[in-house]
Amino acid sequence: MTGIVLWEDSKSAKSWVTLEFEYMLYNEVCKEKDVFDWTPVENLLNSVASRRHQAVIRFRYTYPGYSCAVPDYIKNWPGYEATNGKSEGRNTEFPDWRCEELQRFHKEFHRRFAEKYDSDPRLAFLETGFGLWAEYHIYSGPFKLGRTFPSKEFQADFLSSMDNWFTHTPWMISIDAADDTYSPFVSNRELLKLNFGNFDDSFMCEDHDGYNYESWAFFGKDRYQKAPLGGEFSYYTDSDQRHCLDPGGMHGRVFEDEAKKFHMTFIIGADQPKYQSDSRLTEAGMSMGYRFKVKDFRVIDGEAVLLVENTGVAPIYRDAFMAVNGARSKYNLRKLMPGESHWMKVSATGISASSCEVSVECDHLVPGQKGIEFDAFID
Repeated sequence: MTGIVLWEDSKSAKSWVTLEFEYMLYNEVCKEKDVFDWTPVENLLNSVASRRHQAVIRFRYTYPGYSCAVPDYIKNWPGYEATNGKSEGRNTEFPDWRCEELQRFHKEFHRRFAEKYDSDPRLAFLETGFGLWAEYHIYSGPFKLGRTFPSKEFQADFLSSMDNWFTHTPWMISIDAADDTYSPFVSNRELLKLNFGNFDDSFMCEDHDGYNYESWAFFGKDRYQKAPLGGEFSYYTDSDQRHCLDPGGMHGRVFEDEAKKFHMTFIIGADQPKYQSDSRLTEAGMSMGYRFKVKDFRVIDGEAVLLVENTGVAPIYRDAFMAVNGARSKYNLRKLMPGESHWMKVSATGISASSCEVSVECDHLVPGQKGIEFDAFID
């Protein structure tokens, strides 16, 4: 549930890959009112799980050069009128957010998605949003709040509902939602209390210390404590992709330092196998997310006592437990923040100083997926 992420269609079996990303379309799942066929989602999740990985999914309506992924029945709804315009120089269709049926569908879709997949181990994280690529902007194209982009009132209602529907699966929105042009967060600070994470689609770009940093900071420097932070390496220039993981860094910044600074859990790096070795990708991937270290282990009166530290840059976002001989500690490692240590006890049969099997157990793993590893330096 951490590291460098490849696209699902790469079908990668690389040892450094644990997550795969894919866009999905709303009209793949729904073609008639209140009729939802989750087969495309099932096919994707099964494909990812067959490689012992987990999925990061983002549903979108709008993509430059394509028709809008609004279900056909809504496109034929009385009064619905899509907007056609140029985006990045290509003919692009934008949804009509004036349509109350589109608004109702959007909420119903996510409610039903949560009902079906909120606890599914094949799904790691869900990204959501509006505009181009669901990245919370229409920087190129006919932007009109309330029409080609949903109203701030609807957004507030939808985001609040998401927080109620998704109680297990972490969900995330783009850092571009910090822009008052598009989102309601500036005018409605109560929304910042919602339990969403953030993603940044231009990580490591040259001016990252400006707009990107300010957008991250807007959502709170401690947001990582309750939800994951991720993103994608910048595509602003070919050089960004080619050099973002150079050991010596790029634009005066080294990736590992940035991953720690922003408490990153994952980042999409689909092109990176063309530029970096497997060993470098492993190294960079392991600089993100949680990392557990058993600093002390003792057996006292037949009971195991462990001191565990999170030496990573973020917490784990699923329930996980230290276990000895198959018996779990009551302490949830999800609570362990970066740099924190915690003593925990485990009572189990057969515990002795000379014979113990220590593990990290998590129920949110797909069949055959290797268990969670940990560091241990014990005399």
